[in-house]
Amino acid sequence: MVSRRRRYTREFKIETVKLITDGDNSVTQIAADMEIHPNTLYKWIRLYSEKPQEAFPGSGHLNSEAEQIRQLKRENERLKMERDILKKAMAIFSKDPN
Repeated sequence: MVSRRRRYTREFKIETVKLITDGDNSVTQIAADMEIHPNTLYKWIRLYSEKPQEAFPGSGHLNSEAEQIRQLKRENERLKMERDILKKAMAIFSKDPN
């Protein structure tokens, strides 16, 4: 039998992390109660503690640094293409018509 990977909302993850950090229960106890592997909860805690505003962006959404890198790479490719076109144009117009 194939088990499907469960998906959790951003709000659920944040509430679970707050429950762990603010509460008296251990990670293993909360993991057992919610039927989530403890390593998953430790990962959520680490992600949330590093950047709370950007934690758990969701599928298809990138954090601000990754998004900025993606945009810069796209712009770099566009500029390279424009440069190559200008080089070809210079070669065509600089040929001696004689």
